[in-house]
Amino acid sequence: MVYEERNVWVGLVVSLIAITAYVVAVLQQAAGGPVTEVDWPPLMLWMIGGGIVVTIAISIIWGMIAGARDPEGVGKSDIRDRDIGRMGSRVEQAFVAIAGTGVILLCAMNADVFWIAHAMFAGFAIATIVGGIARVVAYRRGLV
Repeated sequence: MVYEERNVWVGLVVSLIAITAYVVAVLQQAAGGPVTEVDWPPLMLWMIGGGIVVTIAISIIWGMIAGARDPEGVGKSDIRDRDIGRMGSRVEQAFVAIAGTGVILLCAMNADVFWIAHAMFAGFAIATIVGGIARVVAYRRGLV
């Protein structure tokens, strides 16, 4: 597994875990009450920041282990990696644009800030997951 693919896998797995943990934490804090009453901003920021830190840490550790096995292949990217990265970014951008449009609509409808923030959070989450899956599929099956 090449450097870039390892990082895609790490990001995908950590994102899924962090998003699931966030949703569970919000629902637990709501405890059957309205979710809009939950103190979500610190929880969301900690989950995003924690996910980034954990992704970086695991990528570094996995890279060190892979480097011990194959010192010449560590951190190398080729044109295929760049093409797959670009394709994954285009997929992600589409979902972020859809989320942005949803956020604008929610703002126009004077929705609660909770729903506006979570629509954007969901858009970023879906973009990350779908973009990661697209990259993994491209690494496994090739670009079409």
